Amino acid sequence: MSKSNKTGKSFSTLNLILVIQLVIMLGLSIFITLTVSSKTRENAINHMNGITDERANIIKSYVENSERTLSYFSKSKQIVEMFLNPDDGNYKSAAQEYTLQFAKDIEHNEGLWSGTLKTEVMTHSSYDPTNPDTAGIIGMVTRKDDDKRQQLLDALEAAGPDGVYNTGIIISPASGKQCLSMYKGVYNDGKMVGFVGLGIYTEGLIDTLDKVPVPGIKNSFYTMVNVNTKKYIFNKDSDMIDQEIDNDELLDLCDKYKDEKGTVTDEYEYKKDGTTYVSIYTYIPEYGWILTIDDTPGEVFELQRTMIIYLGIFGLVVLGLIIVFNFISKKQEKINQKLVSTIAKANVTKKSLNTAMFKDVLTDVNNRISLTVDLQKAAEQKKTDPYYFVMFNICDFSGINSKYGTIAGDNLLARVGEVLKEHYEAENIYRTGSDEFVVKIPVVGGAPAKDEVMDRVNIAFRELQATIRIDQDTAIYPTFKVAVIKTKNNVDASVVSSMKDMTNKTGEATYGLIDFRDMT
Repeated sequence: MSKSNKTGKSFSTLNLILVIQLVIMLGLSIFITLTVSSKTRENAINHMNGITDERANIIKSYVENSERTLSYFSKSKQIVEMFLNPDDGNYKSAAQEYTLQFAKDIEHNEGLWSGTLKTEVMTHSSYDPTNPDTAGIIGMVTRKDDDKRQQLLDALEAAGPDGVYNTGIIISPASGKQCLSMYKGVYNDGKMVGFVGLGIYTEGLIDTLDKVPVPGIKNSFYTMVNVNTKKYIFNKDSDMIDQEIDNDELLDLCDKYKDEKGTVTDEYEYKKDGTTYVSIYTYIPEYGWILTIDDTPGEVFELQRTMIIYLGIFGLVVLGLIIVFNFISKKQEKINQKLVSTIAKANVTKKSLNTAMFKDVLTDVNNRISLTVDLQKAAEQKKTDPYYFVMFNICDFSGINSKYGTIAGDNLLARVGEVLKEHYEAENIYRTGSDEFVVKIPVVGGAPAKDEVMDRVNIAFRELQATIRIDQDTAIYPTFKVAVIKTKNNVDASVVSSMKDMTNKTGEATYGLIDFRDMT
């Protein structure tokens, strides 16, 4: 065979190899782009879900703290004795003085007061006998209409000795400002002898929400509506507060959830003034409120767009390299070496991307995407044995970040990851949320048994509660919500939601009394 024929065959083989390599690399780039784009979009939605849930919990905690404040006031000795001796001036004076002192510790207080069952004001935090504008408050009847008075009394009776009648966030008829309004019956020997009321301006709640940063979506804004009145409670446009909802999608959600008993978190898109918004919402059933956090798709999915651009550039670079290699390579051996080098680089890049997709960088454990993929693989393998799943959820993690800083919060997360890796296989540990970790425990041949699983969970839980010292005078005392589920072989990512519901119901975990549910 002549030298030219050999050379022709060499270039023909080389071209075929390059074409095959080009097709493989382009296909790989397209596949990685689509996969990362989808997972990045899902992570962005989950990120906003977590932020919305966090703010909903801030609102619930704010309201619950206000309710506890009113409950403490209703059970005070001075208030109860006044209602038992309504005609004794000494008891009334003591109760009024106590009301004034108690109110001083309530931030953003609109009014703290007590009244008889006929709604006659007995004490009031605004009362000043020297001020003509407030001197007439004591003795005033707030509900002269019999039907309205009876409605209040019926609501107080329904709430019972341990409950609070919360009328929600309203525009106060007294001050004309938005406030949280609530009432609590005063009981003696199981009988209601009077009631107390409290109004708190919502400016304190708004300040609290505004001080909590929204990482990654700095131009977002939140809205809260009442599903029963179909009016805005909070809105970025202050003129819309206490006005009827002008968003058709929000109106549909009000109709959808007005009878819902559980917390719901979801998303929708809408257009306003020609701009498209992504809205993540949480329904708070205790008060009939829907809280939304809205932002433009461009900001919400900015990371997704960046990843697409990066992978597109990567694909072009790979294509350019292959073309350059085709023109500058003259010898088969040299070309083969460059092809091997290119493939190796592509594999390293693929491995790095897989690590970024399936690992949590901070704690070096698997992430929620990894959990979903692992469960899908288990389902495809038709595994017949069940699984145990354990959730460890850090209580008030946002409060820890706010009080001690995000570095302390990151250290706490890293420590949780280390403790869990000491007790469980690393490949079975997942960080599924900003403050939650899930451990997957496969059952093989009936082992481990429930008692063994619960013993290990309690031991890990006890170590997780160890004090974390920040400096000589400051320390974090972490608490956790923990839930354990035993479930069938065909499982999916909804098991995380089931455990989250369990932890939300049981609250802070207690050693030896961790909640367990058998779903096999």
